[in-house]
Amino acid sequence: MNTKNKGNIAETKACEFLEKKGFNILERNFYFKGGEIDIIAYKNNTLHFIEVKSGFKFEPIYNITPAKIKRIIKGAHIYMRQKGFASSPFCIDAIIIKGDSVKNSVEFFENLTLI
Repeated sequence: MNTKNKGNIAETKACEFLEKKGFNILERNFYFKGGEIDIIAYKNNTLHFIEVKSGFKFEPIYNITPAKIKRIIKGAHIYMRQKGFASSPFCIDAIIIKGDSVKNSVEFFENLTLI
């Protein structure tokens, strides 16, 4: 299975997880100049821009770098201007999926910040 297929499977699992938690999925794979946002969701009057990472033999959280967060913030502002959410509160989140396609765990990290 190639990397794109693994990423799509992980994003689908992440969306299922979010929907069970009461999130409304607005968009998947929002592309903008300089990057992509995996999932954009809405809950409790807040937009959530969510990066999904998965892995089996390593810790996927380490692939979310300060540079990646900066790109997501840039994309969040572009999305909000384009879709009329310019004054809405938002946060940057991550979903980490570890394990294989049969047995896996999902971790949700809300409101990531730059250090």
